[in-house]
Amino acid sequence: MLCGIDEAGRGPIAGDLVMVGCILHSKVENLNDSKKLSEKKRETLFELIILNSAYHIVKFSPKQIDDDGISKCLASGLREIMKNLECENYLFDGNTTFGVKGLETMVKADGKVAEVSAASILAKVTHDRDIKEEAKKYPEYEFEKHKGYGTKLHIEMIKKYGYCAIHRRSYKLKALEPTLF
Repeated sequence: MLCGIDEAGRGPIAGDLVMVGCILHSKVENLNDSKKLSEKKRETLFELIILNSAYHIVKFSPKQIDDDGISKCLASGLREIMKNLECENYLFDGNTTFGVKGLETMVKADGKVAEVSAASILAKVTHDRDIKEEAKKYPEYEFEKHKGYGTKLHIEMIKKYGYCAIHRRSYKLKALEPTLF
C-alpha cells in the first residue's frame, strides 16, 4: 500500500500552505497532476477521491510560514501525515524529503502515480477553496483571480492597499522593493 503526498500553496505570497497524504482504497479514473486539470474536473475528482481514500490534510498559515520558514513547515507536514496515515510506503512529489526519514521522493510524481495525483488534487482544491473564502474578507486583492500568487494584478493590489493578514511577509518580491534611483 502507498501513501501519496503532495502540497499546494508553496509558491503563493498569500494564503495557507496545504499538504495532503492520500491512500486510495479504490481506483479513481482520470487522475493527473492537479495543475493539468480544469477547476471543474478537479472539483469532480475531489469528491470521488474523498469517497475512495483515506487522507489527511495539513495546513500552515502565512504566520507559521513567516515564523518557521517554508522548509520547516513542509518537514512538519510530512511528519504529521506519516503519523496520521499508517502505510508501508510514502511517496512525496519533488526531489527532497526535507530531512524526514522513511519516505521516498519522485519528481513529477503528481502526474505519474495515482496516489500522489489524488493528494495533489485534494491539496489544490482545498487551497483554492480557502483562498476564495479569504477573497470575501479582502475583496480589494481579488484573490479569487490569482489564488495568492505574485501576479502583476496581485502586486498592483499590494502596492495600492499594502499587505493584509493572509500575506506572507517573509516572501520578498523585487517588484515591491523600494528603488534607489
